[in-house]
Amino acid sequence: MQPITVLDTLGVALAAANVDTDQLIPARFMKEPRSVGYGQFLLYDIRHDERDNPDPEFILHRPHAGDAQVMVSRRNFGAGSSREAAVYALVDYGFRCVIAPSFGDIFSSNAVNNGLLPAVVEEDDAERLLSALGDTTAAINVDLEKQIIRVAEVEVSFSISPVWRIKLLNGWDDIDMTRQHAEAITQFSSDYVKQFPWVIATPPSASLISKG
Repeated sequence: MQPITVLDTLGVALAAANVDTDQLIPARFMKEPRSVGYGQFLLYDIRHDERDNPDPEFILHRPHAGDAQVMVSRRNFGAGSSREAAVYALVDYGFRCVIAPSFGDIFSSNAVNNGLLPAVVEEDDAERLLSALGDTTAAINVDLEKQIIRVAEVEVSFSISPVWRIKLLNGWDDIDMTRQHAEAITQFSSDYVKQFPWVIATPPSASLISKG
């Protein structure tokens, strides 16, 4: 995964609470292979009418919205089913960070595993950011090292699990995290075998096999 240290980019405001995974990517699109690009399905039923015509007033259809890498929303973002495709849709569209007062637990885990930063802010701070972004795209700075978000004159802090922070800063997955403890794991294995040698299966000797 690509590491995240500081995102100095454009942000968009999705001023809605309880944006669930079925809204992020409707189930009917999940039969498509990831190779087609799930970004085209992001929030599809919200940003299109019943005839599949795009709503020109929707934030993702505004000028330069396609260049935004940060989305700010309200509480309980990513609630609902555990579909990882919801994160695929955001990542394939180009987002690298979503800011909200709270997230669905499984969504957050899926996000980190796909290099998407779920930044948790206080509800009042989310409203300040939404107001600063308005109904268009605006410059936003997300500093994962300092855990600070800036939009114009608004500056707020955000929280994230320390383990997730390390993974995103380094672009690590779970295997990479385990590798950081390779020396300790090797030493533990060696010490354990010395203490309990009987746990290691000993293959029968060649002589016993030949006699059998």
